[in-house]
Amino acid sequence: MGGAAVDMGPSGVKAPDGGWGWAVLMGCFIITGFSYAFPKAVSVFFKELIHEFGVGYSDMAWISSIVLAMLYGTGPLCTVLVNKFGCRPVMMVGGILASLGMILASFATSVIHIYLCTGVITGLGLALNFQPSLIMLNLYFSEKRPLANGLAAAGSPVALCCLSPLGQLFQHKYGWRGGFLILGGLLLNCCACGALMRPLLPPKKKREQEIEKVQIKRKLLDFTVFKDRGFVIYTVAASAMVLGLFVPPVFVVNYAKSLNYEDTKSALLLTILGLVDMFARPACGVIAGMKSVRPRCVYLFSFAMLFNGCTDLICAQANTYSGLVLFCVFFGISYGMVGALQFEVLMALVGTEKFSSAIGLVLLMEAMAVLVGPPGAGRLLDATHQYKHAFLLAGAEVTLSAFILALGNFFCIKTKHTTPPAATEMNVRAAEGDTLKYDEVMTEDEKVDLGDKEVEVGDQEEQEVAPAGLSQ
Repeated sequence: MGGAAVDMGPSGVKAPDGGWGWAVLMGCFIITGFSYAFPKAVSVFFKELIHEFGVGYSDMAWISSIVLAMLYGTGPLCTVLVNKFGCRPVMMVGGILASLGMILASFATSVIHIYLCTGVITGLGLALNFQPSLIMLNLYFSEKRPLANGLAAAGSPVALCCLSPLGQLFQHKYGWRGGFLILGGLLLNCCACGALMRPLLPPKKKREQEIEKVQIKRKLLDFTVFKDRGFVIYTVAASAMVLGLFVPPVFVVNYAKSLNYEDTKSALLLTILGLVDMFARPACGVIAGMKSVRPRCVYLFSFAMLFNGCTDLICAQANTYSGLVLFCVFFGISYGMVGALQFEVLMALVGTEKFSSAIGLVLLMEAMAVLVGPPGAGRLLDATHQYKHAFLLAGAEVTLSAFILALGNFFCIKTKHTTPPAATEMNVRAAEGDTLKYDEVMTEDEKVDLGDKEVEVGDQEEQEVAPAGLSQ
């Protein structure tokens, strides 16, 4: 616990909003890319796998769903491991597991073998990288956190633009087995990203004993977040959203192939989606960081979900390549907005002290939805043989989630926070002595008073604090 205490950002650790934080941001960029783009990019191998094992689309869709379910469902496990061992060692072990799963899958003799290796082992490895990277990103960024989240989230479309055509190339040259083997080698880069996650050190050595007292009282997994109405509403909305959010990227390539377009041209659709998504995420991060927008970030997130759902509903009627390209453009914009805002909004709702537990638990709840989303759409496809029904179902689910979050926030959460999220975060960090700005301007007497406050925080199990940042 002693080593992990500094890693988890105890009271007294500064958020420099730069410096080594840019290296951490680059690591988060790559990790996010692998975590979110991999389940979509692996779909380019589905056609060959269907011929190899004689199964249907719904069976193949389970590969992406299991990866995503592991990414989401192991959230509590990741929270416990990070709180106990720290972010860096957990991420490096995760990189090894992610690579090992794809290497073992290249020797698969059945679909079940691929489920276990690609889905479970690689999915667990990606999960052990994804959640710690978000925690470390918040430790290094406070005022610039929306922008940092947007830039880190842009790793997903960048990776998708690269992995989709690369996967197609590997499949043509080396077959799906050779492609899996090469992807396993690429996933070893997660270990290098984990090595970048250098823990922040307390600013004053004399305060280390007080920091230790505060950290000893920290729970490995805090279930009291379920008492927070904002967390409950967000969890319900996010669970409904992920039922349909990942369906279009998984099926759009095969949709184009069903219209008799060649494989390379069909795979280009994911590249187009990724290129648009690539610019949408950092742009949305800039907008979300504006003083007038950040306090209303939850409504911007609701709009992004509504935009995404309506895009599915309207563009599901596309039956030409031009129509699918148009769909990918609008879907990329809305999908990028969702990707840039989803964790920023969660940080704003639950606060600094509870975020590590909140993200683990919300990912677990979402896992149950993401496990049935793409396979359910695949089963609908097998029954109707029309892709538009799968897209219509996905659009309806995402649209519903937008109304749940917006209406729930308006009627249940709005009155909870009398201070805008950005301002609240700065006030709380000032009270805890967490930011560089306030630490430098305080007098010695004020620092002594804050040291006493930190000990009080450790002695009291739950204090009525509503910060709007990521858990430490």
